[in-house]
Amino acid sequence: MYRIGIDLGGTNIAAGLVNEEYKIVAKLSTPTITERGAEAIVDDIASLCKKICVENGIDISEIAAIGIASPGAIDSANGVVKYANNLPFSYLPITKMVSEKTGVVDVRVENDANAAAWGEAVAGAAKGATHSVMITLGTGVGGGVIIDGKIYSGFNGIAGELGHIVIEHDGKHCSCGRRGCWESYSSATGLINMTKEKLEECAREGRATVMTELVEKKGKVSGVTAFEAMRMGDAAGREVVDTYISYLACGLTNMVNIFQPEVISIGGGVSNEGQSLVEAVLPTIRKEQYGGNLPPLTDIRIAKLKNDAGIIGAALLSV
Repeated sequence: MYRIGIDLGGTNIAAGLVNEEYKIVAKLSTPTITERGAEAIVDDIASLCKKICVENGIDISEIAAIGIASPGAIDSANGVVKYANNLPFSYLPITKMVSEKTGVVDVRVENDANAAAWGEAVAGAAKGATHSVMITLGTGVGGGVIIDGKIYSGFNGIAGELGHIVIEHDGKHCSCGRRGCWESYSSATGLINMTKEKLEECAREGRATVMTELVEKKGKVSGVTAFEAMRMGDAAGREVVDTYISYLACGLTNMVNIFQPEVISIGGGVSNEGQSLVEAVLPTIRKEQYGGNLPPLTDIRIAKLKNDAGIIGAALLSV
């Protein structure tokens, strides 16, 4: 039996056909085009499910389950997207609609960050752990929490907004309305902003930095600019990275102290720094976590499923 995972975003709808070994064997996608409304988007989800079966010689009856990873506030028990900021959904009974349009009985929906965390828990970096947390370092800081082998979403379905813990009181303004959120400092966006600030500081002080050359070469400041400069021996790049790592480690230590998970997996674009990122944050975490180094200790890992975490996690919601 196969499963289908849907990663529903404001820009694209991606579908993945997942086999019994929890591997994606085929993918399809289509633009979301949100202005068309909810019904058209759901039609496209159903069409992708049917198309991916046809293209792989599978009858829709061979699909054990369809899972949808959606942004927003989700009532997973009733299969409803209550609200999604970038989608025209308001208390949309999405699982019922997809089930009716595809004939697949088992259709589930979960918040996209929670689905990604579930994917890592079942088939990725946290496989085998019953308590885990996933952090994604992308445009924002996303999060998902697994407790006793189940997704924790709170009483209202919107728990796990880990990027919106405050780590700098009265700090930088966050899009959520608060100030000093972890997201403002440890997202790829936050890293880019820190890099730009350092470049401006260097320009004012007449201080040379390799980052200037890297930006001119690539045409923009990115999340890797400071890291690349640091690896080239650039002092300003090192300063940006050190500051970024201090904020990232602070937030991760909070995750350890709140949840005491077996595993924290780090995903998103910044996680492409790999094991060196883990090695950079670990000393601070071990120094500042509650209880010191009293074993057993939370293992910090780089997420394995990368951009496929949402699709795989969605497909496995019924596992």
